[in-house]
Amino acid sequence: MSTSPRLNTTTAAASSERIWEEEILPRLHEYIRIPNKSPAFEPDWAKKGHMDKAVKLIAGWCESQAKYLPGLKVEVVTLKNEKGEERTPVIYMDIPGTGDDTVVLYGHLDKQPEMTGWRAGLSPWEPVREGDRLYGRGGADDGYSAFGSLAAIRLLKEQGIPHARCVVIIEACEESGSYDLPAYIEHLVPRIGKASLVVCLDSGCANYDQLWMTTSLRGLIAGNLRVEILSEGVHSGDASGIVPSSFRILRQVLSRVEEEQTGRIRVEGLQVHIPQARREQAAAVAEVLGEEVYSKFPWVPGARPMTADRTEQILNRTWRAALSVTGMEGIPALGSAGNVLRPFTAVKLSVRIPPRLDPKAAIQSLKQALEADPPYGAKVTFEGEKASAGWDAPPLEKWLEQAIHDASRAFFGKPFMAMGEGGTIPFMEMLGKRFPEAQFLITGVLGPNSNAHGPNEYLHIPTGKKLTCCVASVIASHSQR
Repeated sequence: MSTSPRLNTTTAAASSERIWEEEILPRLHEYIRIPNKSPAFEPDWAKKGHMDKAVKLIAGWCESQAKYLPGLKVEVVTLKNEKGEERTPVIYMDIPGTGDDTVVLYGHLDKQPEMTGWRAGLSPWEPVREGDRLYGRGGADDGYSAFGSLAAIRLLKEQGIPHARCVVIIEACEESGSYDLPAYIEHLVPRIGKASLVVCLDSGCANYDQLWMTTSLRGLIAGNLRVEILSEGVHSGDASGIVPSSFRILRQVLSRVEEEQTGRIRVEGLQVHIPQARREQAAAVAEVLGEEVYSKFPWVPGARPMTADRTEQILNRTWRAALSVTGMEGIPALGSAGNVLRPFTAVKLSVRIPPRLDPKAAIQSLKQALEADPPYGAKVTFEGEKASAGWDAPPLEKWLEQAIHDASRAFFGKPFMAMGEGGTIPFMEMLGKRFPEAQFLITGVLGPNSNAHGPNEYLHIPTGKKLTCCVASVIASHSQR
């Protein structure tokens, strides 16, 4: 039986409140103002200097925490790729602790692009606080993670609570599929040591009322589909009825992949068996959330979900493939569209794939389905760009289940909930392979209406404060297990 002191929850909550209000939120305001878009959206990121500015801001605050965290080491690691070009940087932090294993905490600092549709008074690069919400790009996804990680360890230090050695990794390429991260993991694994607990602060919460634990993540395959039928545009009155529309051919090709009426993915190579435990988990979450499963989205009046079954909605979002068309070329804007049969139509496809599916095999299955036997002999090409694996958590050990339960009860006043997420965090799959015996606490502040990647993204501040305390509590329990 451990005789280590237990975390005083009242003291921890008060301290987290103070650290967030006096230190973290002012830095997040500065961070939001930096347009450090991920490389996929800013190819000249190195020349622009925004990424370096964000790294300097976050690393600088982290270095200032050495007065509270004795032995803290903060290092900006930069490797080069095969062409001799600098990869996106990684902030690597090491905080000494007791025992011979390691807790790894993860987050990222790169951002999605601006997106249109921000309401009046808001913008992606200007922070605005309205009550419990801090609006602006990247605050919730995932700028708070570095600050929250060190703040959680600081809560333990303030009360003299022992903890294992902690390593914090903050990458700058996550929104681009973390293509630089494998090289850094390979480089850093000898320094990380034996990781027995991984804490990721880049996931979501289905409400702001309790602690949410992510048990699975979908993967992602993406690329550009192009359909060409003519070498140049021609008069629609002359050619239509003889020359097939490239858009109609595109529709035919996409129908091989997706059933229009239901959204069901038809390609067998994009499917997996859903474990019974995950089905039961989805049913439990549907019971707790009720209409919140779908009501959190900004529907237009009269719109409704793809299915009325809330359990199926959750499974669709977490364990089934789904196709999205996220960009288009070859189509003029409405104001400049003439009566012309266009020579080509091109779209960017984003396909969320289930956990446990090989992304490289999945992208080949998609390519084959799209390109085989093109209608009317048209030129149909699909060029894959991204292939990131999903992840399924290992069985939860009793100590972690109890630790998460206790933390949620202490700081949210309700039991924790667990469910899969529809997004992708490539780091989890990488660490799962590297540290097969590690336990995972994947969580975050991306709750209802927080709208990461879209307009009006916001960080729910009270959840950030409580989550910091929960992470501290779980790390304390880890050292006492």
